[in-house]
Amino acid sequence: MGYHIYGIGNALVDKEFEVDDAFFTKAGIEKGLMTLIDEEQLAGLLELLTEAYGLKKRACGGSAANTIIGASYFGAKTFYTCNVANDESGDFYVTDLKAAGVATNLGSDRESGTTGKCLVMVTPDAERTMNTYLGITSDLHARHINEDAIADSDYVYIEGYLVTGDTSRAAAIQVRELARKHGVKIAMTCSDPAMVQYFRSGIVEILGDGVDLLFCNKQEAQLLTETTTLDAAIEALKATARTFAVTCGQDGALAWDGKQLHHIAPHSVTAVDTNGAGDMFAGAFLYALTHGHDFAAAGRLAAAASAQVVSQFGPRLDANQHEPLKAALKQQQPS
Repeated sequence: MGYHIYGIGNALVDKEFEVDDAFFTKAGIEKGLMTLIDEEQLAGLLELLTEAYGLKKRACGGSAANTIIGASYFGAKTFYTCNVANDESGDFYVTDLKAAGVATNLGSDRESGTTGKCLVMVTPDAERTMNTYLGITSDLHARHINEDAIADSDYVYIEGYLVTGDTSRAAAIQVRELARKHGVKIAMTCSDPAMVQYFRSGIVEILGDGVDLLFCNKQEAQLLTETTTLDAAIEALKATARTFAVTCGQDGALAWDGKQLHHIAPHSVTAVDTNGAGDMFAGAFLYALTHGHDFAAAGRLAAAASAQVVSQFGPRLDANQHEPLKAALKQQQPS
């Protein structure tokens, strides 16, 4: 069975809460970024959030998982390599992943430990702030990789968050090298401005001699290329990625197909929760590319899908929300 996309990333059970800005001041949390915390901090923060606000949603997550599940719901055949523990959260994660139609390395022989968790705090301005305890996913290792599945894929998709750990970064690099060995295209996401700001050398190491497709937002593009304008970043990215897509929030997105820069128009929506917007953009984009669409069409689908994600709560769409988006894409195809 061939796969359209083989993903690798941190496996985290997402717990979402609706909070107010005052909470960050009280808890000493930096708004708008992903911050790594330890297990003790997780327990204290989880108790604080649950008592003050109540849990809004729980889902199997992690940046690349959201991308892979989105692509799967659109109709792509997908495989996801990750690491969760043999605990209740791990059981939940595997069940949720398989229910979305995603093949995985995860089985019943999982190691003991604690499955990673991400506390996602969403404010009234729809911005998401994340505090993450990696748990066992920080031991994502080369042994979790399935080379046969990589060789049988159109693209591998590597999550930038893997840069924070030595073994997970090594696993990401090995996936890149195996993809090159088997002639499989390499896609990567920067994941978060903090990853590029604080771990830039590691991101550059994962990128290696360049990737086939890079996803980033405007801030990440400028941090990665060490430029101060978007135009300069776009030019500099061409040396790192054969093709790329840069999301620009309310200004839409830009997609470079190797020859032409496509301006992707934004969708005017009322944002409720920006968590997962970039992940959905990548999932829809990869689905479109692996199903015969060009960069302009892929950008239109990605923009429409990510706009729908931010207009509701949670990092993903429901399965039944993908077909209308695909139908709209087909209607826009030139005759």
